[in-house]
Amino acid sequence: MFNWFDKLAERQSRKLAQTVSRRHALNRISRALVGAAFILPVLPFDRSTAHAAHGGGKADPKAAAGDPTACEYWRYCAIDGFLCSCCGGSLTQCPPGTNASKVSWVGTCHNPNDGKDYLVSYNDCCGKTSCGKCMCNTNLRERPGYSMGLHNDINWCMSNDNSMFHCTTASVVGLAEA
Repeated sequence: MFNWFDKLAERQSRKLAQTVSRRHALNRISRALVGAAFILPVLPFDRSTAHAAHGGGKADPKAAAGDPTACEYWRYCAIDGFLCSCCGGSLTQCPPGTNASKVSWVGTCHNPNDGKDYLVSYNDCCGKTSCGKCMCNTNLRERPGYSMGLHNDINWCMSNDNSMFHCTTASVVGLAEA
C-alpha cells in the first residue's frame, strides 16, 4: 500500500547521501539544535496554576490553621517529598526506623502569621521504603540543578549508609536577612 512512499524515501535518502558529506549534515543538524535552544526558552508558558497553588488563589483552610499535613503549610515552600508529619514523624523529627540525611537543601519561606521570612532546612529521612502519604512538590524559587544546595530534585539520602528515601522534614534554621 505504501510501497511507493518507501521507494520515494529510499531514493531521496540515497541521493542525499551521495551529494552531502556527513560533516556537512552534522553541521546543519547542530546549527538547528543550537538555534532551537535560543528560541525555545523564550516561548510563553502559563504559570496561573502555580500561582494559585502558592497563595495566589483561594487559601486552604488547613494550611491557614497551620496544619503540618497540608502541602500549603508555609514551611513547605521548597519541599519535594512525602511529609514526615503524615508518616509517623513530625515537622522536625524522622519516623522511628529512619535516619536524617547527612546533607540537606535550604529554602527561604515566608510565614504569613508574622510576615517574616525564614530559612528552612529540608532533610530527607532515610532507611525505609517511601512512605507514600502526603506527597508535596513545591518548587517556589527553586534553582537549577547545578546549584545542588538549592535544588530539591536530588536523592539526599545518597550520603547515608542506606540510601532508601522515606519522607522529608522541614526545620526552621533561623530568620532570613535581606
